Amino acid sequence: MDFLDAYEQWADAHSFFDTTLIPSPTDSQDPLAAQTAAWDKRLADTPNGRLLRDNAMFRALGTGDKLHLLHVTHALEQISEHGALYPSGGCLVGSVYCAPLTASERGFRMHNLGEYILTKEAPAFVAKAGAPRREPTPLIFEVSLPPQAYRGLAGVDYLRLGSIHLQIYSRLEYLLSKAERHQLRETIVSRIKNSAAFLALAAAVAHQGATVSPENFLRLLDETIPRLPILGYVYFEALAEYLMLHSTTDDTRERAEHGEFNNWLYKDMLFASFPDMAGKFDLARFRPSPTGLATLLARIDPSLDARHARAYLTERISHLVAARLFTPGQIPEAWHRTRWEFDGLSTQLGPLLGHLIHRELRTFGRYPDFYFYYDQHKALQAWNYWNHMDIIAPFNGTIPKGEIGINPAYPDLDYRVWRAERDDHGRLRPTEELALTIAPRLVDIKYTLMRNNSR
Repeated sequence: MDFLDAYEQWADAHSFFDTTLIPSPTDSQDPLAAQTAAWDKRLADTPNGRLLRDNAMFRALGTGDKLHLLHVTHALEQISEHGALYPSGGCLVGSVYCAPLTASERGFRMHNLGEYILTKEAPAFVAKAGAPRREPTPLIFEVSLPPQAYRGLAGVDYLRLGSIHLQIYSRLEYLLSKAERHQLRETIVSRIKNSAAFLALAAAVAHQGATVSPENFLRLLDETIPRLPILGYVYFEALAEYLMLHSTTDDTRERAEHGEFNNWLYKDMLFASFPDMAGKFDLARFRPSPTGLATLLARIDPSLDARHARAYLTERISHLVAARLFTPGQIPEAWHRTRWEFDGLSTQLGPLLGHLIHRELRTFGRYPDFYFYYDQHKALQAWNYWNHMDIIAPFNGTIPKGEIGINPAYPDLDYRVWRAERDDHGRLRPTEELALTIAPRLVDIKYTLMRNNSR
C-alpha cells in the first residue's frame, strides 16, 4: 500500500468536528449519508448535545498557544530511570494518553475524566494488580502549539480502524505459517457466519428502517458479543454516549458549565456492572444483562428512562454496525446467499474482518510475539498522518469526552513535564520538573496502566 492509500484510510478514520457544514463529494455514494446527518442533528438536540461542538477541550485546541495535560502513571520510577516515556496503543492509537487541565491561580483544575482516573480508576487498577507500592502519580505536561499546528478538530475514531487493521495484516500475514493463516481465516469466517442473524438484523434496522423489539435486539446483541468482540466496544460507546448526552443530574450540569461531558456516568456504569475490569480493561467483555439494563441505569442516573434508552441503543448500535463494520458504500445483500469465504467477505465486511483479526492475533499461535510490531506498524502510519496534518494533540473522536493524547513523533515537539501533587481543594500543583523524553516507540501493552496485571 502506498502513502496515498494509507493517508486516505487514516483521513477516513478521523472525525472532523468543525467541518459538518462542508458538503462531502462522496455523500452521493454513501447509502447512510442521510441517516448520518439525521443522527448528527439528533445527538445535537439532546440535553448536552451542544458539548459535541462547543467544549473546553476544543476551545483549547483551537485557540490556545499552550496545552496543559494530565498523564497518570504507576511506574514513574522506571520511567525516570530510563529518562523516557513511551506511548501505548488503544483508542488513541500511539499517543501519550492524557486528559485536559485548566490553569488557575490556585493550581490546575482537572477535567472530570482525569479526576476519575487519578482518584478512582488508577488506584483500583494498581490494587487489582497487587502492587501496593506503585501509587498512581500525576504528571503535568505543558505542550506548546506552534503557529503551524493544525487548528481544526480532527479526532481519531478507533471504531473506524477496521480497514486499517485488515490492510496491516495483509502486509504482515507471512509472519504466520500457511497452516496458521488458513486457521485464522477459518476462525474469522466462522465467527461471522455464526453471527449473521445479528448482522442482518442491524443492517435491516439501519438500511431499511425495520422495526424490532429493543428487548429482542439487545438479547441477540448479548448473544453475539462473544463471537464478535468488537460489538462490546460498539455497545460501550453507544451506552456511554447515551449517558453523557441525556443525563441531567446536578453533577452533569455542573460539568457541562465547565465545557465537559460527565465521564463519571459511564465509568461508574462500567465498574458497577463489571468490577473485574479493574486490572484488565477489556471492552470485549462488555455485556450488560439485557434484563438488568433498567436497574443499571437507575443506579447511575435515576432520571433516565430505560425504555427510551433501549429504543435509542437499538437504533444507534444498528447504525454504528452498518457505518463502522461494513465496507463503506456497501449495502448488505440477501444473507442466505452469502458465500462464507474470507476473500469474498472482505469485500463487503472488510472493517469487521479487520477488527476481528486485530483482536484474534493477540492470542493466536505464535503471533503474540509479533503483535507489538503489528501495533507499532499502525502507530507509524498514524504518526505519519498526524505529522502531515501538523496534529500535535490527537483526541478520541468517537465522542469528545476529554481523551486527548500527545503525538510522540511530532518534529520539534516542545513540552515540559512536572511531577504533581493534589492539594486539599483537588487542584494539581507542580512539585518537581522532570527531565523526561517522549519517545516515538510503543510500550508493550502488558506494561500499561490499564492492562498491567503483573507489574
